[in-house]
Amino acid sequence: ASRLDAIFAKTREGLEPLLKAVLAKKRDAPDVDALPPALAFDHPGWKGSVEKQAELSKKVAADLGFDFTKGRFDVSTHPFTGGACPTDVRITTRYSDGNWLEGFAGTVHEVGHALYEQGRAGDAVGDGLPVSKALSMGTHESQSLLWERMVLQSKAFWEYAAPLFHEAFPHTKEASPEDFYRAINRVQPGLIRVEADELSYPFHVFLRYDVERALFAGELDVATIPQQWNAYMKERLDVDVPDDASGVLQDIHWSFGAVGYFPSYTLGAIMAAQIFAAAEDALPDLSDQIRRGEFAPLREWLRTEIHEVGSTYASPDDLLRAVTGD
Repeated sequence: ASRLDAIFAKTREGLEPLLKAVLAKKRDAPDVDALPPALAFDHPGWKGSVEKQAELSKKVAADLGFDFTKGRFDVSTHPFTGGACPTDVRITTRYSDGNWLEGFAGTVHEVGHALYEQGRAGDAVGDGLPVSKALSMGTHESQSLLWERMVLQSKAFWEYAAPLFHEAFPHTKEASPEDFYRAINRVQPGLIRVEADELSYPFHVFLRYDVERALFAGELDVATIPQQWNAYMKERLDVDVPDDASGVLQDIHWSFGAVGYFPSYTLGAIMAAQIFAAAEDALPDLSDQIRRGEFAPLREWLRTEIHEVGSTYASPDDLLRAVTGD
């Protein structure tokens, strides 16, 4: 916990003034990052689009490299990745005709998890050995967040993906790749962690970590968690929490005992940035490959450097040193 405290203190130090500055800018100029009409969540073109969203998400999942002969793709209330072994990997996401980004971004995130699972050494040589075990949940999240944050949210990705949206949803043809890129990188603090933008997301993690720390230290009663939660959301993100379902009860983690998991999301994001920088050094043409929808070079580099080594390194620190040289 002391290591996490130090990492999070440094992270908060950099992010808090940045978030305040961005929110102040948005208050002064509300239209500074307004969505173009075609991409607005309330555009009538999105109504009844869930099935098409699912079809497009499955196509992109296949393009990224998810092997449908060794897994399946379904819908659930809360997106997750599971399965018994590298030859049986199951991912889910959720779709909404009121938020076209939710299902698509969730798909890319979960595919990142799935590629790690399908890339593990699950044959007779590696099965049951450290080489076939994920190193940590932070490492696992680094793989999902690398594909979500470093690939999906890049300009290059939308050179590939915008035409797919134009074909599936004709009303988006007036939206350029730049429009899509700006849309998916908007800072828009909200209630729900899994829908949070890249800048406000860590604050959802900090909240949950602070609650867990206080509970285990005997400094917080369970009955008062909603009160602390709601106050934090208002103070840090300027968001009013209408009910516990949209607040303290929104995640599945605590309900099945996954206390202490939430920090892995921010640790994973930090790792993802470092790993992707190493991938760019190793693959000089990476941006152009993403632009062309050629994801195999990155996927195979990750398979060699991350997936297939499993837990052969003693810690994520050792893995990062090996991969990045730092």
